[in-house]
Amino acid sequence: MDFTNFTMILLIAGGAVFLVLLLWIMSRRVVVASDVVHIVQHRKKTISYGTGKIGGNVYYNWPACLPGIGITSRKLSVSNFDLDLSEYEAYDKDRVPFNVDVKAFFRIEDTDKAATRVTDMKELMDHLTGIVQGSVRSILANSPLIEIMGERSKYGEIFTNDTKDELANWGVIPVKNIELMDIKDAKGSTVISNIMAKRKSEIEKESREVVALNNQKAQEAEIEANKEIEVAKAEAARLSGEATAKSTQAVGIAQQQSEQAIQEEMKITATKQMAVQEVNTVRAAEITKQSAIVTAEQQKEVVRLTAEAAQSKIRVETDAAKYQREITAEAAKIAISKEADAEKYKLEATAEGKLAQMKAEAEGKEAIGLAEGEAEKARQLASVVAQTTLAKEVGENEGYQQYLITIEQVKANRDIGIEQAKNLGRAEIKIIANAGDAISGLKSVSEVLSPKGGLSIAGALEGLAQTDIGKSLIDKLTKPKSENPKG
Repeated sequence: MDFTNFTMILLIAGGAVFLVLLLWIMSRRVVVASDVVHIVQHRKKTISYGTGKIGGNVYYNWPACLPGIGITSRKLSVSNFDLDLSEYEAYDKDRVPFNVDVKAFFRIEDTDKAATRVTDMKELMDHLTGIVQGSVRSILANSPLIEIMGERSKYGEIFTNDTKDELANWGVIPVKNIELMDIKDAKGSTVISNIMAKRKSEIEKESREVVALNNQKAQEAEIEANKEIEVAKAEAARLSGEATAKSTQAVGIAQQQSEQAIQEEMKITATKQMAVQEVNTVRAAEITKQSAIVTAEQQKEVVRLTAEAAQSKIRVETDAAKYQREITAEAAKIAISKEADAEKYKLEATAEGKLAQMKAEAEGKEAIGLAEGEAEKARQLASVVAQTTLAKEVGENEGYQQYLITIEQVKANRDIGIEQAKNLGRAEIKIIANAGDAISGLKSVSEVLSPKGGLSIAGALEGLAQTDIGKSLIDKLTKPKSENPKG
């Protein structure tokens, strides 16, 4: 390796180390969120990092094991947080026990001071809880229970002012007044319930007294109003009577004067009626004459109009009958034509339906035949293909051939054994087995009936015939019974 290559390797290795170191340094960079503060402890000083802090909101979290630059950090929330005292036991001025629910909202204002007092938010919450509990219990112990129940808002402000200085020692300030949410009976006590029942009865008493007083005032006002109404009615009746009397007097005088005037007018009217009657009589005669003339003319005109109406009626009836006959004939013609067209359409539709049915049946039969032919062809081809494939496999597989031969031999031996058993059952042969067991003896029987057994028996008989006793025995067995003298 020459010097140039060695230098290149050193440069590459140095660059890689520098890159790794740079990435590690960047990974140690911490950006503080806006709702928390990081308390960073250097070797000799403590600095707060976060929004609005002198140190800013970015720092490098060097491991504490590094000398000189190593740090440790803690997180404290600077957002609002709440604290609840639920069913906290307290006592009033007379040592009456009761439970209260208190809610408070705080915020860390001086994070540096808080960091010197606590290590985390849980520890801070424990201290704040103790401060609030002590303030609540000490303040409520100086007041009677009824006063506490009636002025809860006042006590919330007292709690806040009482704890403000002590909270400042922890770097915390209240966001709003501590609230006394509820006051309840302690376990086994009914003091608050009794006070509420008493107050409720007092309210009902006051309400009923006010209602009764209001009803009394309403009745008195109603009586006074009725009295005034009756007086007004009497005064109105008196005035009405006086007015009625005056009116009746005036009406009587007016009636007398009216009757006198009427009599004078009746006299004048009678004179004028006589003159009018005379004129009416003359005028009535003239009217009667003119009426008779008009009546005669009207009757004449009626006769003429009646004749013309009768003539017109006859002409109209004649034309109507002619038109009716023409309409009837045309309707009958149209009906006959429609019936003929309908019958023709029915016959054509029936013929077309039968033709379509026959055509469909023919096509269905043709389709069925084709399908059956294709199915039969497929079955035959399948059988041929199967046999061809089997023959090919058998011809190429000696093991399979030997397997088939063995199966056929087993079947043949089975059939031979069955037939031998049948023959032995019909033959009068007694065989004494002395082979040691029945199975071996039966096996010897099968050998006797086999070709090998036949050859063995023939050899045995041939050897026996070579002796005089054997020859005599064979002659007895083979000669017919008729040739036997003793037979």
